[in-house]
Amino acid sequence: MPLYEHVLIARQDLSNTQAEGLIEHFSTVLADNGGKVVENEYWGIRTLAYKINKNRKGHYAFLRTDAPSDAVHEMERLARLHDDVMRVMTIKVDTHEEGPSIQMQKRDERGDRRERRDRN
Repeated sequence: MPLYEHVLIARQDLSNTQAEGLIEHFSTVLADNGGKVVENEYWGIRTLAYKINKNRKGHYAFLRTDAPSDAVHEMERLARLHDDVMRVMTIKVDTHEEGPSIQMQKRDERGDRRERRDRN
């Protein structure tokens, strides 16, 4: 099955448990349609680059999934209809990276940015 990565942004006035409940809700939607969530991460409340529906902040969640495209389309459809979800982004990837996402890594684990610029 194809591999996907999803980022969900939920309203800022939700509690942490409600935001994590959204992750579980959309995980069950994928599971009901033949997919599975390989890994999920709750990134917490982060400031948005611009206002979305009069909100300056939002709860960010990250999902790595292994699901057929029909399951992903259904999950995206339900997320767009859900009142608490402001944005959804889905990316198809070739492989899932091992370990935590770049957002969850500490700065010293990421490596120096100057080193990357020098290599190019």
